[in-house]
Amino acid sequence: MGKVLIITGMVLIIAGLLMHFGGRFFPLGSLPGDIKIQKEGFSFYFPVVTCIVISMVLSFLLNIFNK
Repeated sequence: MGKVLIITGMVLIIAGLLMHFGGRFFPLGSLPGDIKIQKEGFSFYFPVVTCIVISMVLSFLLNIFNK
């Protein structure tokens, strides 16, 4: 259980650093297919494609670590 928590923490730290410093190179959150609706006094954002990409990457990484 300890190894899983350490690996999860490292993955989250790396993902956070990439999102913070690599925003220009990895445009997560503004991919084509993400839903953005902005009106006066109201804004709605649902990152559909971003969620799919993150899910695919995490599934790939977890499959690698499980084998």
